[in-house]
Amino acid sequence: MPSATRDHQRRGLRPLVVITAAALMFALLLVLVRLQWAPLESADRGAAAGINGLIAGHPAAVTVVKAVTWLGSGGVLWTLIGAAAILLAFRRRWRLAVYLLVAGAGALVLDPVLKSLVGRLRPVVAHPVAHGLGNSFPSGHSLGSIVCYGALFLVFLPAMRGRWRRAFTAGIATLIAVIGISRILLGVHYLSDVLGGWSLGVTWLGVTAFAFELTRQAAGQPVTHPVTEGLEPEARADLTPTEPEPPMPSKSKPDRHPASYWGRIAAGVLVAWVLIVGVIVGIGKLLMLSKKGNGNVLGDHTIPHWFAAHRTSGLTHWSGIFSTLGATQAILIVAVVTCVAFLAITRHWRPAAFVAVVMFGELGAFLATAAVVKRPRPDVSHLDTHLPTSAFPSGHEAATCCLYVAIAILVIGHFRGWWRWLFLIPAVIMPVMVALSRLYRGEHHPTDLLASVLFTGLWLTAATLLIKPNDDGNSGRNDGRPATRDGRRLTVSHGHASGGSA
Repeated sequence: MPSATRDHQRRGLRPLVVITAAALMFALLLVLVRLQWAPLESADRGAAAGINGLIAGHPAAVTVVKAVTWLGSGGVLWTLIGAAAILLAFRRRWRLAVYLLVAGAGALVLDPVLKSLVGRLRPVVAHPVAHGLGNSFPSGHSLGSIVCYGALFLVFLPAMRGRWRRAFTAGIATLIAVIGISRILLGVHYLSDVLGGWSLGVTWLGVTAFAFELTRQAAGQPVTHPVTEGLEPEARADLTPTEPEPPMPSKSKPDRHPASYWGRIAAGVLVAWVLIVGVIVGIGKLLMLSKKGNGNVLGDHTIPHWFAAHRTSGLTHWSGIFSTLGATQAILIVAVVTCVAFLAITRHWRPAAFVAVVMFGELGAFLATAAVVKRPRPDVSHLDTHLPTSAFPSGHEAATCCLYVAIAILVIGHFRGWWRWLFLIPAVIMPVMVALSRLYRGEHHPTDLLASVLFTGLWLTAATLLIKPNDDGNSGRNDGRPATRDGRRLTVSHGHASGGSA
């Protein structure tokens, strides 16, 4: 047998050996934990107390460790898996998208089932700094992080080259390690819980990778080495988030993409933001002159009282729904999905950067204005409790307006077809319904909402003119169709897409 063939076979056996060893290690830990083997229990308790003692009594260290452990939480992991699956679906890499979802779903199912079967209680430490829910073995954060981050690694590895590949590999490995260690530092898991989560994660990740290779064999494609080449090496072009921005023709400046060009845009955006925030703060200070913010300017007193007097159980239910749709979590999810979708479709950073700048600008303006103005909420009973900020301006309304109007700007600017104008409906309906819900729930005055709408108009106008989110960089003029990889335009109409000359 040629030496090259033997080397190839040995490389092919290495993943199987690693997966088998991980499976055996998990099985051994499972049996020992279930039988409450005294040496393991003693070692676990000693390690839990000693490692937890390293950060107990150090608030700054606890804050950092909690931030690290948050990166392994279900919400973060599923947001990353979902966003990556959406990008892959838009790029028509369906098998990779399904692989991510299947791998993530497996971790989601295995964790609670095994915890319920084993029934191990959480550690009890002298100085607890965090509290975990449910049973202890295996560590769900350790299992979920190694499966989800590992799956993302196997999928997107072909897009990395040279030092970026080494940095990507080291970053993923370090992140998985520190998330597991953070669970022991917080005193919510034993060492064997984390080792069990890692070994089970390696096993599940390997099994799903082998299953993916079977689908490649069935399709007549060569079997690769996922750890060194990724699951689909030939998908490299589609796994790269964006294409290089080509120079945009300009009569005065042949190249509009040097650092100085983007620096001027950033400076312009910052100046515009400061001026707009100044206008909104000035309006808020003027409103505070009327009965310390609870005057009746534009119905600020009568309208909240009218809504409070006409509350019903049905309206309260619906107001809660629309108020939630304007809250941080819902806004963040829609914004992330929007960025990923436009990144996948256009293959340019500009639309995603536009959404990010608009939303971070809105958040910064809201926090700054609320801290300076400090307007009290209407003097009616409030349906929401523990609200951390003042009434002026409405963060729910500003975030909703900015997000859905920005989406309409991008869709109308990038696509053709009558359907694109339908995105004006949520751009109008969502802000109206969120505004009514905030008034109904007694959380804002009418002028709080009007100030948010004014901010949105000024901020979106400035961001659109400066960032030019619908300019794909392929020509000096944007005709509203996203560019394909070969430089042609994409016409989207009646549910069909076709390439054509620009």
